[in-house]
Amino acid sequence: MLALGIDIGGSGIKAAPVDTVTGELTAERYRLETPQPATPDAVAETVGLVAGRFTWTGAVGITFPGVVRHGTVLTAANVDPGWVGIDAPTLFTHALSIAGGRLPRVLNDADAAGVAEMAHGAGRGRSGVVIMFTFGTGIGSALFADGVLVPNTELGHIEVRGKDAERRASARVREEKKLTWEDWAERVQEYLSRAEALFSPDLIIVGGGVSRHADRFLPLLSLRTELVAARLANTAGIVGAAMAAVAPTAPTALAAATDNREISAP
Repeated sequence: MLALGIDIGGSGIKAAPVDTVTGELTAERYRLETPQPATPDAVAETVGLVAGRFTWTGAVGITFPGVVRHGTVLTAANVDPGWVGIDAPTLFTHALSIAGGRLPRVLNDADAAGVAEMAHGAGRGRSGVVIMFTFGTGIGSALFADGVLVPNTELGHIEVRGKDAERRASARVREEKKLTWEDWAERVQEYLSRAEALFSPDLIIVGGGVSRHADRFLPLLSLRTELVAARLANTAGIVGAAMAAVAPTAPTALAAATDNREISAP
């Protein structure tokens, strides 16, 4: 159950081989900067370079920062708009050497991270409604009902004060505006409160690279919902992509079908 997971982000493209049963990377991850502009051809070339680090010929899963339905990219908010309408598995196949002509599995980046956290991280064994939010270049989301993924929710585009929430509360905004953790936490609080009111979740998981600093901002947030940091931190997308590559079912059932955990009440 080994697979190569490749995680495409707005600022970096990273990969590692993964033991999908344990969720552990079997080699040190390798990262290259996301090309700017992040056109399909430029990103595909970088994906090929990252994958080439491992001379991989087996199953490959790839995340994408936008809506991906049946392999076709439908939105591209944080990369080049030329992605819209692209058949992503076919594009990436030309940049990869995969045994037997097997197409890579491509899915939304936050969905992949959420699947990994539900199987191997903070969401393991949890039932009810669980939402994972990834704070990075934008804000991604992964929504689960009793362990089953509802794909492509893209809740980072909820409107807050007349703007997409990710234009106010992403990790990139915190860095660009040089916000203190306290000031940024106020924005995150407003956003998560809006999401909480809409979905009444049982658990919220905060992920993305910023989760490495959870002690700096999570204690500043106050919700009715239980709020925890992602355990896999910035490797969750890689792990979830690898899990998608070997899953015998569609991505909507990945969290329930690719591990043997027992679902328990919160």
